Amino acid sequence: MNYSDRYSDCIWTGIPLLKNFMKDVFIRLGTPADQAEIVAEVLITADKKGIDSHGIGRFKPIYIDRIEQGTMNPVTVIDIVRETDTTAVIDGNNGLGHVISKKAVEIAIEKARKHGTAMTVVRNSTHYGIAGYYTDICACSDMIGITGTNARPSIAPTFGVENMLGTNPLTIGLPTDEDFHFSLDCATSVAQRGKIEAYERAGKRLPDGWVISEKGATMNDPAEVLTALTKGTAALTPLGGVGEDTAGYKGYGYATAVEILSSALSNAKFMKDLNGVDSSGKKTPILLGHFFIAIDIKSFIDPSVFRKIAGTVLRELRNSKKAQGEERIYTAGEKEWLAWQYRKEHGIPVPPALMKQLSEMNMKYSLGYKFPWEGI
Repeated sequence: MNYSDRYSDCIWTGIPLLKNFMKDVFIRLGTPADQAEIVAEVLITADKKGIDSHGIGRFKPIYIDRIEQGTMNPVTVIDIVRETDTTAVIDGNNGLGHVISKKAVEIAIEKARKHGTAMTVVRNSTHYGIAGYYTDICACSDMIGITGTNARPSIAPTFGVENMLGTNPLTIGLPTDEDFHFSLDCATSVAQRGKIEAYERAGKRLPDGWVISEKGATMNDPAEVLTALTKGTAALTPLGGVGEDTAGYKGYGYATAVEILSSALSNAKFMKDLNGVDSSGKKTPILLGHFFIAIDIKSFIDPSVFRKIAGTVLRELRNSKKAQGEERIYTAGEKEWLAWQYRKEHGIPVPPALMKQLSEMNMKYSLGYKFPWEGI
């Protein structure tokens, strides 16, 4: 599969270059080197997997801008405020969500090794990148990993038009005997904000049914949608779409479950409290809640047996009868693995809008990086 065909206006850029650039920007803003390494690794992992909505494209607007605005702390301080043998409540103190979440999932894994299953919950955190990063850590440890997070209000409830719930991924990862883990990492909306940002950078219109206005009409201009989402005058549709005919209530229900699990166990903020602005329009911290569950497979069965059965299930699905005109059936995590096989040789595709952004940051922070698009 030639992934370069999809990115004709992009310049393919080396992975170490982009990762080190992100790390150095964080360090310039006061982030300790070890914490900057974690954040850069989570972000570049999204790009490695082909999840362009959550990689370096979100580096500046989600993280750097918020640090500069004073709505996110560049130094992460983690407090464990309540703990049992199998649980922990963690306060991230408005630090970097990636650092907080890596610690939270590591604590869950450590407890699960001793007791079979463990769960940690987090409050006062920030955007933690791709949820699948944390379930992959579990899968690499022969554990089943489950995580979820709330987010800025984006999704309207079924029969509603007001954005109330976050895109709230419910993510599951588990090991198999194949070259890649099963990794189901997706929002509980038809699309999510990061994908709309990617469409805006690419100058593409949104498909019908992704976003609705206050009047319930579909919206297609990504720049208009991003502004309207912030103002609360547009909403993403839940998985299944508008109304009940295509089962939109299912996505709505899952989004609600994640919202509750991300807030009620840790006493975290939820829904409209995550808008990121106060009544005067001033930007405020977006203090998210997350949860992490680790299930130790060896408490139930030999991990090699589990991996073989899981792999067999996936292979039988891929080998099942295909629809007319379709060449291939995929299983969760496979496309991301295929993207990595290509990108580890060719690098990450950087579109024109992102080239400009990175060059401006390079100059602003006097980092002296040489990007491949400069001089073209």
